[in-house]
Amino acid sequence: MSCQKSALKTAPADLLEMPPCNFTPQEYKGMSKERMMEIRRTNCHPMTMKVTYYKKPVYIHQGHMQWLWDVDGKRYLDLFAGVATVSVGHCHKVTAAAEQQLRTLVHTTNIYVYPPIHEYCEKLASNLPDPLKVIYLTNSGSEANDLAMCMARLYTRNFDIITFQQAYKYPVAIGLGCTNTMCPDVFRGPWGGSHCRDSPVQTTRKCNCAQSCVANEHYIEQLKETFLTSVPSRIAAFFAEPIQGVGGAVQYPKHFLKEAYKLVRERGGLCIADEVQTGFGRTGSHFWGFQGHDVLPDIVTLAKGIGNGFPMGAVVTTRIADTFAQGVHFNTFGGNPLACSIASSTIKEEGLQQNSLEVGTYLMMELAKLRDKYDIIGDVRGKGLQIGVEMVRDKQASRVPLPPEDMAAIFEDIKDMGILVGKGGLYGQQTFRIKPPMCITMADAAFFLSVFNKSIQCFMEKR
Repeated sequence: MSCQKSALKTAPADLLEMPPCNFTPQEYKGMSKERMMEIRRTNCHPMTMKVTYYKKPVYIHQGHMQWLWDVDGKRYLDLFAGVATVSVGHCHKVTAAAEQQLRTLVHTTNIYVYPPIHEYCEKLASNLPDPLKVIYLTNSGSEANDLAMCMARLYTRNFDIITFQQAYKYPVAIGLGCTNTMCPDVFRGPWGGSHCRDSPVQTTRKCNCAQSCVANEHYIEQLKETFLTSVPSRIAAFFAEPIQGVGGAVQYPKHFLKEAYKLVRERGGLCIADEVQTGFGRTGSHFWGFQGHDVLPDIVTLAKGIGNGFPMGAVVTTRIADTFAQGVHFNTFGGNPLACSIASSTIKEEGLQQNSLEVGTYLMMELAKLRDKYDIIGDVRGKGLQIGVEMVRDKQASRVPLPPEDMAAIFEDIKDMGILVGKGGLYGQQTFRIKPPMCITMADAAFFLSVFNKSIQCFMEKR
């Protein structure tokens, strides 16, 4: 019975109380939940229904910083941030920036010269290392990635692009001319151990490394095999997230990207870093995820946190961009005044990168204790506030993913106790993705840990 109390207004006695919030949401007076679902089924694309979380959907009404309220007035701690997008907090100061710009100039295109786009490009460039100073603004990460591939092909005059397996369609690029190579996943892949990745928490797999990382050597050999057997001798680009996002916060061996970049450049290719989820301080240790790998990409793609929820993306590169000017590429909405004003207000919020490091490290270290306690928690990984918790049937016996129905039960229970998280991973839904607004507090983290522990405990008791 204690496992059913999470759905009630009275929380279990051993569950921490939700941290207080001094914000009062507006009373909801809009469309009924039944009518919303009817429209969702009838008029929205079927994919919208497919990706609708929970058996009992969450009907979101309002947000403030790390909090969300549904149409019934229930408060949730948002640990998914609209898929790692709301970086500085819901509605925060972006509201004032948007309102001011709405009263000045809502839209014009970059065929004209207007202040917001230049002010933002200068700010963004100042936060990137040389020679990454040439910026093209887009509407999304998918668009930015497509554009980066096009730039690479034009510049190199080669066509083939290498991406990782389990990268998914969004937000990394796949398609015609893209060849998948083995993802160097040190938990689920064939090689890996307890010293492989740049994370506060390592896998529990036995490490066979002596002087160098054996796992890294094996994964690099797999990449060489891809070069040898699957693509021409000259390629256009290698595309990789510093930490895989939708793939489940997957991290590579420490030196993999550095060695991979060298191999790619030897074959005429450009190195593209997809910072759609890892950028803007989310990893804590660095402002950009690629900096944690000690590499300098030729092209960087950005989105999500760039606008704190406003649709925006960017491609950042070097004078490689000059080749792209051979033709004409035009974007009606990319870099419009409203987008740039909002992005300028969020680009480097004071203290949030450090907060990501401190709160994220605390979360991972405490989650690792729960991993050691429960057989169904296979792996805890990530950096800063980009965290993955991979669930398995029994980590003592195998790394077989926890069945979708079991994941769904835990997922629903966490929601009922007032927390929203994400899901992802190689097999679709076996990894909990924890990527909150970077303003969350230690008290918020402690509340989540209490809820997560209670949910896993309840699941194990009912097994």
